[in-house]
Amino acid sequence: MLMAHPMVLENLVEQYGTLRTLYAENGSAEVRRQLEDVTYTLCVSTGTRDIDAALTASCRQLARARSEIDFALVG
Repeated sequence: MLMAHPMVLENLVEQYGTLRTLYAENGSAEVRRQLEDVTYTLCVSTGTRDIDAALTASCRQLARARSEIDFALVG
């Protein structure tokens, strides 16, 4: 399976969190559309079908990427 670059994935998770907060605050149609787009992109990027699974997969992939960077710096 193709995996998104960690920086891209981290950016998508951050966008999702920001848009979710904005949508909860004002519920505009534009923010809702953007939230749906980011949700879809996160799901595609992680090979999942719902946002909860996408966020879980993102956390795992980002943790793995951080571990690999830490190992490369130490080793």
